[in-house]
Amino acid sequence: MYLLGILLTILIGTYFSWKLCCPHDTEEVKHTQDEVEIENKAYNSPTLYPFSVKDNTGGFSLNTTDNFNFESSKYNFLSPVSSSLDLEIGKLKDYLTSAKNRSLSITGFYTPDEKNNSAYPNLGLARAISVKNYLNSKGVPSKIINTYGEVKEGMVADSLNVYYGPLAFSISELKDDSEELAKLGEFIKAHPLVLYFKTGQSSINLTPEERQEIADIAKYLDKVDGASCIITGHTDNTGDATINLGLGQKRADFAKQYLVSNGIPSNKITAISKGQTEPIADNNTEEGKAKNRRTVITIK
Repeated sequence: MYLLGILLTILIGTYFSWKLCCPHDTEEVKHTQDEVEIENKAYNSPTLYPFSVKDNTGGFSLNTTDNFNFESSKYNFLSPVSSSLDLEIGKLKDYLTSAKNRSLSITGFYTPDEKNNSAYPNLGLARAISVKNYLNSKGVPSKIINTYGEVKEGMVADSLNVYYGPLAFSISELKDDSEELAKLGEFIKAHPLVLYFKTGQSSINLTPEERQEIADIAKYLDKVDGASCIITGHTDNTGDATINLGLGQKRADFAKQYLVSNGIPSNKITAISKGQTEPIADNNTEEGKAKNRRTVITIK
């Protein structure tokens, strides 16, 4: 009986220990997992960049917690923009249009994991250009805005994959870059951007070099008064000449819409077609036909 009492004591103690101390059912396990997830989310809180602009020389500064926000891998900011941010942008416009020889720099941030779906070398530059166009629509002259892109290794999005204000702004002295722009214009004219198409297709796949060329064209159109872009569609001689003229126009229009969607103003772009009338290679070979199926983008 003494040994039986000891055994019963051990069994009863083990049961109550398991029942009262250990999370043994689904709800208790789920509750524990939820606590871990909450702790992880708190640890990886999203990065917040305020709308902050400062001119150390002019004694001007703006700072508000609102800013332009972007979904992951997207280069157009989420709309609508808050009224408080628009209020600060109005103050920025008043300062830049009244101050002499001042320029605004916008640097867009992006992470290495994001996919660049823009026409530009990196997603940060595309985001900066998107904001630049909005500021221009609010009265800030585009020609005094410089845009850049910068990778941010530790930038964290929220649970909906939105980045809060991945941008930096600064005001500095406006530099005379007329000589640089003149050289850039000469280079673009001497080396027009040529995009090639497969028969019957009008899609665009850009190389890193082509993305840089588009960035150069966008910069030139922004900075030079009266500058414009001309897009010319060409085809090989397969099929009817009239149909090919329309196909060349379709390709040119597609390229124009692509540039417009990436922030280049539509009124600065002219799209035309030469069809099959200006081949640059022999249409009797497949290699020559491939070279003739092209769209040429340059400036004038």
